[in-house]
Amino acid sequence: MNTNILNFIVTLILALVFSVFLPWWSVMLAAFVSAVLFSLKGLKVFLIPFLAVFLFWTGYAFVLSNNNNFTLAKKIAILLPLDGNPYILILVTGIVGGFAAGMAGIFGKQCRVLVKK
Repeated sequence: MNTNILNFIVTLILALVFSVFLPWWSVMLAAFVSAVLFSLKGLKVFLIPFLAVFLFWTGYAFVLSNNNNFTLAKKIAILLPLDGNPYILILVTGIVGGFAAGMAGIFGKQCRVLVKK
């Protein structure tokens, strides 16, 4: 199997499992672990964990918000400068989580290179 797909799947599964037991930063731990286990090169080090966690957080936020008719998401979107749009809030949530995971992926790759030397 391709290393990119394997890293994506491992990051997604670890993020799902870790988020059951740990706080929000567990997605960073998942991206770090997958970056240490599977070597990626170039921009893929950031993009693959970013996409995995972006899809996870966006999907999870949508499911949670959809269950209560987007009541809380609408209220939070009013507090933030999002014109009360809960869908933009869900998108921003995914981007923040993806960015955190991407940075953790870069850190995991750097730790792998450091230990390898």
